[in-house]
Amino acid sequence: MSTGTLYRCTLRHVRTGPVRNAFTYRTYQWLVDVDDLPTLPRVLRPLARFVAADHIGGSPSLRRNLDDFLATRGIDLAGGQILMLTHARVLGHVFNPLTVYWCHRPDGTQACVVAEVHNTYGGRHCYLLFPDARDSARVDKDFYVSPFLPVSGTYRMSLPRPDHQLALTITLRPEGGAPFVASLRGTLRAATVPGLLAAAFHTLLVGLKIRRQGIFLYLRGLPVVPRTPSRERVS
Repeated sequence: MSTGTLYRCTLRHVRTGPVRNAFTYRTYQWLVDVDDLPTLPRVLRPLARFVAADHIGGSPSLRRNLDDFLATRGIDLAGGQILMLTHARVLGHVFNPLTVYWCHRPDGTQACVVAEVHNTYGGRHCYLLFPDARDSARVDKDFYVSPFLPVSGTYRMSLPRPDHQLALTITLRPEGGAPFVASLRGTLRAATVPGLLAAAFHTLLVGLKIRRQGIFLYLRGLPVVPRTPSRERVS
């Protein structure tokens, strides 16, 4: 039985303008091998499931979907390990603003990183990244996520592979706008029954809290950027 690796996390968003806003929420993330996805005891499976349809591609194999995505960009991992950091599907519900894949060659060296971004409209988009020696990469934004941010500007993503600690930071610098910063900090936790219950509860709760923040910003007068769905579900 595989149970994966569970992290107890703190999620923080900081919006510096035109309306200043910041919040910090507790959540949980899983780090799993896409070739050895967690299979919890039957009674616990509703608390954490990993379904290929929730992620990149269209086949029932997450591994195949990632290999196909990379192949179209000239990358062959030759069976090397792919680690995925994500939220699990909980009680049939999935909330994955960001899923990160660390993709390795057979010798264990990192070939690339894939950052899969989801929005609340059911769309998703993958960014192929080649981080530098500091695990940092830059990429132009070309996918609609927040209704309060344009599809423009540049992401700077700091995505070191987790070990006993998790520390990811994404900074968006919109063209002519104020920076937006999202960070995720986590500590390794055992996937015990109490841990699974806590993870399920906070995974469901954080999605509701983030949507509440959107309503709060709208009521404070933050302009809404019109959505163009033509690029959504691009992989």
